[in-house]
Amino acid sequence: MGSSSILIKGVFLDGKITNIYVEDDRIIEIGKAKTEAETVIDGKDKAAIPSFFNAHTHAAMTLFRGFGDDLPLQEWLETKIWPTEAKLTEEDVYVGAKLACLEMIKSGTTFFHDMYWHLKGSLRAADEAGIRAALSSVVIDLFDPVKAEEQKKLVKEEFEKFKDFSERIQIVLGPHAIYTVSKETLTWTAEFSEKNNVLIHFHLSETKKEVDDCIQQHGKKPVEYLNGIGFLSERLIACHSVWLNEREIELLAKNNVTVVNNPTSNMKLAVGDYFKYQALKKAGVNICLGTDGCASNNNLNMFEEMKFAALLQKFGANNPTEISAKEVFNLATINGAKAFRIDAGVIKEGKKADLLLIDLKQPEITPIHDLTSNIVYSANANCVDTTICNGNILMQNRKVEWESEIIEKAKEVAQDLVTR
Repeated sequence: MGSSSILIKGVFLDGKITNIYVEDDRIIEIGKAKTEAETVIDGKDKAAIPSFFNAHTHAAMTLFRGFGDDLPLQEWLETKIWPTEAKLTEEDVYVGAKLACLEMIKSGTTFFHDMYWHLKGSLRAADEAGIRAALSSVVIDLFDPVKAEEQKKLVKEEFEKFKDFSERIQIVLGPHAIYTVSKETLTWTAEFSEKNNVLIHFHLSETKKEVDDCIQQHGKKPVEYLNGIGFLSERLIACHSVWLNEREIELLAKNNVTVVNNPTSNMKLAVGDYFKYQALKKAGVNICLGTDGCASNNNLNMFEEMKFAALLQKFGANNPTEISAKEVFNLATINGAKAFRIDAGVIKEGKKADLLLIDLKQPEITPIHDLTSNIVYSANANCVDTTICNGNILMQNRKVEWESEIIEKAKEVAQDLVTR
C-alpha cells in the first residue's frame, strides 16, 4: 500500500509552489532539492493540505444510511435502530466499517474516533484500509450490576488483546452516556483510563431531556455530576456537548476535556440548541469536529461538516464573524491531532505524512482568492485527488483499489440485515 518514499513535485502549499518529500511515515523535506523517490507524484494544479480527523462517529452505521429517516429521535431508536443493531454480527460490522473507511478515504479523512458493537470488525476494517482510528466498544449497563460486570470484563479483555494490534489504531474506552451507564461503571472507567493512560469516548449533554433527567435524578447538570464522581479529565473526549451552561464550560476547561461538535447530526435529530463554540473557545477548551454515524448524518464527509459547523455558528449567534473558515479548518485537522495524540494535523517537516492533494481544476474551487475559505465553504469530496496516511498512498486519481468490491458487499449485507 504505497512506497517507502514519495516525492510530490510542484504542489501548491501555504501560498507557494514547492516539493514535499516523504520517507516511510514522515514528511522529511519541504521545498528542498530532492529529485528522486520510489513514487513521484506530479503536483501541478494540486494543493497539499492536512487530512481530516473525524472525532466522533459510529462507522459501521453506514449500513443504516437512509434507514428510518425523518422520525422523532426516540421512535427512530426504538423502532428502527436498536432492533436492527441487535442482529449485527462481527462480519456485518466489518463490512459496514470498511465501507465507512472507503467513504472517508475518498473524502479526505485519515482518522476516525469510533464507538460501536463488535469492536474486532471495525478494527479489521481500519487496519486493512490503512487509516488511523481510535476504537471502542459501546459500554451500556442500563444500571444492572450483573451487566456492568460483564461489560467491564469485556473492556479489559479487548484492551489487552488489541492495544498493540497496529501503530495506527488506538483502543479507547466507550461508556455510552450518563443515561445508559451507571455511576459505578463510569467511576471504574475513569480509574481504568487513568491507570492505562487511555482515552474515553463519551456522549455528553446532547439533548435537553438528558440534562433535565440528570437534574431530576442527581440534583446537578451532567457536567457537574461527572465532575463530582471524578469522571472529567484530559483523557475525556465529550461528544455533542450542546446543552452546557457557563459553569459546566468552566469545569470542562479546568479538567482539559476535549469536546466534539457534531452539527449535522444535531440539526437532523433536532437537539434543540446549537454548540456554544465561542464560550468554549474563550474558556480554552480543545474543540474537534465529527460527523456522527451515517444513520444520523447521513454521510462521513468532513467538507460538509466543516461548512455546516461554520454556518450553524453564524446563524445561531446571528453573527457572520462568529467563526472563521480557518478556525473551522483547524477543528477538522490540528485540533483532532492534538486530542488523539497524533503527530499530524499540519504539513511540516518531521510530522506524520497524513495529507491530501486537492484538485485545483475543479470548478467549485475556482478561483482561489483564499484556499482555506474554498475548502470550508465551496469544496466537496470530489475535490480530493490523492489521500496519503502514514506515508502510504490510499487513493490516487480518486481511485481506491478495493472500492467496487466493498460497495457490492455492503449492499448485500445491508439488505440482508434489515430483512433478517
